[in-house]
Amino acid sequence: NLPNPYSEKKQVLVFTGAMDYWANVDAVTWFAEQVLPLIREELAEVEFYIVGSKPTAKVLELNKVDGVTVTGRVDDVRPYLQHAEISVAPLHIARGIQNKVLEAMAMAKPVVATNPAMHGLEGCDQFAPLVTDEAQSMAHILKDLLQSDAATEWGQKGRQYVESSFDWENNLTLLLDLLNGEKPDG
Repeated sequence: NLPNPYSEKKQVLVFTGAMDYWANVDAVTWFAEQVLPLIREELAEVEFYIVGSKPTAKVLELNKVDGVTVTGRVDDVRPYLQHAEISVAPLHIARGIQNKVLEAMAMAKPVVATNPAMHGLEGCDQFAPLVTDEAQSMAHILKDLLQSDAATEWGQKGRQYVESSFDWENNLTLLLDLLNGEKPDG
């Protein structure tokens, strides 16, 4: 068990990533301004932590929003993921597989995300109930998860997905086959 980085028992939503990357800046700004207030209307204790290096001035300004904390660079993001209730990935523009999504799933945290954040992941249709591009819908999904036991179940599904889809041995075997001139099955 990693040490809890949060000062008291809070219901924490977390976003991790480099905070000088414009797609991440856009994502956390939208979430803090459009989604978090809808959640805090009903669940005032919910906090949103933005964890990542090099926060821009725009990101640092989000510290002024009720319930938002910008940490800046941390030595290890794992405690922030482990002790949060839910990881959010509200990206409007994303290319390829989002490591932030896989990292949270690997730590058995449910991930509530936008469609672009999930786009690069194959075979993740089972997570569709946690994916939306609308602020109202995202707030509704998050409130439901925070007020039920479903978050644990979704976290376990995410962990199982990562273990079955991103196994080092299988992926390295495919790579070695390609390097040796063999065509992969399928």
